[in-house]
Amino acid sequence: MMTPLDGIPFFCLTDSYKITHPFIYPEAKKMVAYGEFRSGFDDDTNDTRMIFVGLRYIIENYVSRKWTLQELEKADKFFSTHNAGFTPFPFPKDLFQKFIQENDGHFPVKIEALPEGSVCYKRTPVYQITAEKEYSRLVTFLETILTMVWYPSTVATLSRRVKDSIEKSYEETVDEDSYWTLSSRLHDFGFRACTSIEQSILGGAAHLLNFDGTDTLSAAYYAQFMLNDGNPVGSSIPATEHSVMTSFETERDAMKHMINTFGTGVYACVMDSYDYAHALDKVLPSIAQAKLEKGGFLVIRPDSGDQIESVMMGLRAADKVFGSTINKKGYKVLKNCGVIQGDGLNHDIIKKILVEMKHAGFSAQCVAFGMGGGLLQKVNRDTMSFATKLCHVIYVNGAARDVMKVPKTDESKTSLPGEFEVRLNEKKIPIVYPLNAGPSNHPNILQVVYDNGPIHPSPYTESFADMRQRISKEWSSLPPNYDVISEQLKERIGEFLQRHKQTEHQL
Repeated sequence: MMTPLDGIPFFCLTDSYKITHPFIYPEAKKMVAYGEFRSGFDDDTNDTRMIFVGLRYIIENYVSRKWTLQELEKADKFFSTHNAGFTPFPFPKDLFQKFIQENDGHFPVKIEALPEGSVCYKRTPVYQITAEKEYSRLVTFLETILTMVWYPSTVATLSRRVKDSIEKSYEETVDEDSYWTLSSRLHDFGFRACTSIEQSILGGAAHLLNFDGTDTLSAAYYAQFMLNDGNPVGSSIPATEHSVMTSFETERDAMKHMINTFGTGVYACVMDSYDYAHALDKVLPSIAQAKLEKGGFLVIRPDSGDQIESVMMGLRAADKVFGSTINKKGYKVLKNCGVIQGDGLNHDIIKKILVEMKHAGFSAQCVAFGMGGGLLQKVNRDTMSFATKLCHVIYVNGAARDVMKVPKTDESKTSLPGEFEVRLNEKKIPIVYPLNAGPSNHPNILQVVYDNGPIHPSPYTESFADMRQRISKEWSSLPPNYDVISEQLKERIGEFLQRHKQTEHQL
């Protein structure tokens, strides 16, 4: 069975105006463009760290595939009626046909990128595109699909920032021998919140760089079998939903059946199908003996009401029914019971819940969080302001010119001029230099991932598990904020602005 994407020619996987740019770019021997995040998460100026991830998926599934003459004919037919008034749209068919025939169907650009799963800062070029000779005018044709790296990168960054908040509470309220539970404290509930299956894979796998917990099976399978040699990455537990609970005559019957079925392990029961307070006060004590006899771990799940109060109600009820111990840091740890809040969560609410728990004397390990739309859906390209911009041109007469966007009305959209390299300094912080201007004793970490065709062997060899460990190490070792623009590049920027000012005055 074909999916809609299978029937769409590659030439249509871009914006309409990109099709016209080969006609209107100046003739050139070489053009270079790059992609960057222009701001920290939600424009946070105190912490501009971010996780760059997801380009591998785009390279392997789109950029590296062969473009065909059959697709070209389908695109030609489409563009014959795409212009205003359903008239022919400018379509550089001859240029596309040339690379299909001369380059074995592979798109004629070189792409360099930071390693998949890099921790970097705003203003760091995460990829660089180079197009040469007659194909120079195609330098930004792939911008549309390459820019989509914003999505997994933003989800991974959000997930990591939530982990920072939870880990801070762990340091304050959880004994070290229970730190192993941290990896399951944020659970991906977002599959049904996604706009497509592909989004669930990209966003769900990005979250798994930071946590083990997920109900997004598409992402868990992809990460395990396509990125981690079949070794497990994500996990979940049996759980009821409202349909299960209401299918029984009473909630007590539903919970007893769940306990009989899965009660020796870890399992979750939603408890607000009718009256959450009643369920905690009456139903929970009524199944306590059955639960204790099975010996497993029960997770109470509220799904409506005030998120903070619902968690506290669950904690207090579980403490009353099953009891708790006091850990070495002086906080209550429930006995074989916990609470998961998965309704309408965002980072701010999670932080408030953690504060309230601490004030009430409960250890942070007593609660897990499930994020759905807040994790995989309520982000956009502006969350970290991702953009791809032209940065360098060598014209047909051999003259080289750096290119820079400098909008007077919005300085945040200023781009960087020239060709770039990114080198780690002594503190392992990625610093941006003009090409060949960085210290030679530190390697350029912008590595070629596509060069007028797929690279063999693949540049992507690191396992998902190794990438996860490396991200954790890099994130915790880097300062929250850092100016990554080298003095050499700042000098280049100053020179460009001076020339630009002189050119303006000549008009």
